[in-house]
Amino acid sequence: MSQPSLGLRANWRQFSLLVLVTAFVGAMVGLERTVLPLIAERDFALASKSAALSFILTFGIAKAATNLVAGRLGDKLGRKRVLVLGWLIGLPVPILVIVAPSWSWIVAANLLLGINQGLTWSMTVIMKIDLAGPERRGLAMGLNEFSGYVAVALSALATGDIANHYGLRPEPFYLGIAFAALGLALSQFAIRDTAAHVLHETTQSGEHRAISASANRALSTSNHVGLVNNLNDGLAWGLFPLFFAAAGLSLEQIGFLAFIYPATWGVVQVFTGALSDRLGRRRLIASGMLLQGSALAAIAFVHSFRAWVMASVLLGIGTAMVYPTLLAVVGDVAPPAARGSAVGRYRFWRDAGYAVGALIAGVLADAFGMGVAILSVGVLTGLAGLYATLRLPETWQRARSQTHTSRRFV
Repeated sequence: MSQPSLGLRANWRQFSLLVLVTAFVGAMVGLERTVLPLIAERDFALASKSAALSFILTFGIAKAATNLVAGRLGDKLGRKRVLVLGWLIGLPVPILVIVAPSWSWIVAANLLLGINQGLTWSMTVIMKIDLAGPERRGLAMGLNEFSGYVAVALSALATGDIANHYGLRPEPFYLGIAFAALGLALSQFAIRDTAAHVLHETTQSGEHRAISASANRALSTSNHVGLVNNLNDGLAWGLFPLFFAAAGLSLEQIGFLAFIYPATWGVVQVFTGALSDRLGRRRLIASGMLLQGSALAAIAFVHSFRAWVMASVLLGIGTAMVYPTLLAVVGDVAPPAARGSAVGRYRFWRDAGYAVGALIAGVLADAFGMGVAILSVGVLTGLAGLYATLRLPETWQRARSQTHTSRRFV
């Protein structure tokens, strides 16, 4: 049996299929970004912002914990098995939202959605890193996150439009049934496991030991910055629709704002991921966090639809500078044999940000108003950018030096 080849060019068919699967994973989250906070307020009369954002808290805790387990399961049982399991768990999610007679059903659906996302997105990330090899890791992560977050944006736009014409339930969530079924079918019948690629890269690099995040500054800093990054995304997901609705925007306008932020994020990170392979990781991460903090402050202060569109675009650009680049950092420093566990730990801390963001945003919004909550998270995001500047080592040169001691993979 011949040795597998590493690199995007050599594995473009499987890589492209994984990009498509990631799009269905992202679309499952996009279902909720426009309409679910409004369902909390209008269908279930949840006046408290903390209660309304409880579905994100549940989602974040479930996804973060599952990420930690998913990486280890992927290393031990194989990536494909865990990917298929994630889709089986995600199948009931849109159905539960459609038939929910109480808010507790929505929370339960988001518990399952968090597990689905933790298993499926973790596996598509890890499998793409397995296939890409060290030389184009930033580009691989840019393409991964592009597919997922453009799908988030398009799904949010589509559900907002459907809700505007037919109502908040059940019609927007019919899309979710199709997304889950298609994602499961592709994962079961078209995707191949990447265990042979991991073994080949381990042999090439000679790295077999695991790395402790607490002993590795790059991993621990990535964990901390990733948490803050998703903290502000949890705020955007749960609080922005309510903030914009309170300002008098229509459902169509709210849907567009829910679209433009992840759409910008999704498209731009193809370029930022590749750019990190040329310029390095640290400067993109630090400046991206500072840009996100500035955009959040602008959203809190300005009060016009056009200004919010511009600020949402800047928020998306800043997120695109950070999201694939942090994943590339983890890929740079984690040995191939321990990659699943390292990515799982990073994604645990990063996606715990959803829960922390929902908690902070809800408490601050109830106590001081939604504008103060948004501004506070913006300040915290900017501080995380300064933290990355001071503490994050540059890992890109390390990855390149390892590549050139063996051979070019692309």
